[in-house]
Amino acid sequence: MAAATTSAFTTTVTSKSLSSSSSSALFMSSTPELTKQCFLDGKKIRGPITPLGNFVLVRTKDTLDATDGGILLPDQAKDRPTEGEVVAAGPGKLHPHTGVRITNPVTIGDSVLFGKFDGHDMNYNEEAVTMIRDDDVILYYKGVRMTLANVIPCRDYVLVAIEKQKTETSSGIVVAETVMRDYNPCEGKVAKVGEGRMTSTGEFSTPPCKEGDFVKFKDYAGNEVKIEGKQYSLVRMVDILTAIPV
Repeated sequence: MAAATTSAFTTTVTSKSLSSSSSSALFMSSTPELTKQCFLDGKKIRGPITPLGNFVLVRTKDTLDATDGGILLPDQAKDRPTEGEVVAAGPGKLHPHTGVRITNPVTIGDSVLFGKFDGHDMNYNEEAVTMIRDDDVILYYKGVRMTLANVIPCRDYVLVAIEKQKTETSSGIVVAETVMRDYNPCEGKVAKVGEGRMTSTGEFSTPPCKEGDFVKFKDYAGNEVKIEGKQYSLVRMVDILTAIPV
């Protein structure tokens, strides 16, 4: 893990200094300025770190939910993806066979969702950050918080609206909600579709479904996320079993 992390970024040295009032600029690889002192995991380094290839440096943040009265509360769910803000991003990786640049889908300032076990946690200039790959990003957006209007499924992900599970069988038997609590639904209506997987030629593959389609996908393949109080699942296109136009 240590070797992989070292190759994920490099440091930059310039002659100018950076004002202490602009802490977010410490991460920006494009700035020609440099803080007087930069620290990584408690050790002084020569300058700001610059992610290489398809690595992305994110500042993790608390996920907020809104009550009916509009009050924002920290989300207590432990199984949902991690949310963070992009503070630096590499240019993207080169395809190993064609040499085509697979561009990075996110840029500085974007908010992203990624798996809670993805990436490598670090402490950079006394802030908790995580170095992830662009492949770890499942959704991104611009703005203060997620809305259906501003979220974008990353590349080959599809955002599926999950229907509320029935607690009554066809014969009229009522099923206790506690029984359904750990059930992960694997079907729903497509709310948004990513642009597709980038191929070796730099073009995007055609998505297997479109907005409004009803889809079924593999069990436990989805990443649950709540947007504006409604439950959604982010599913990779390769995990979709069938798409039915509605």
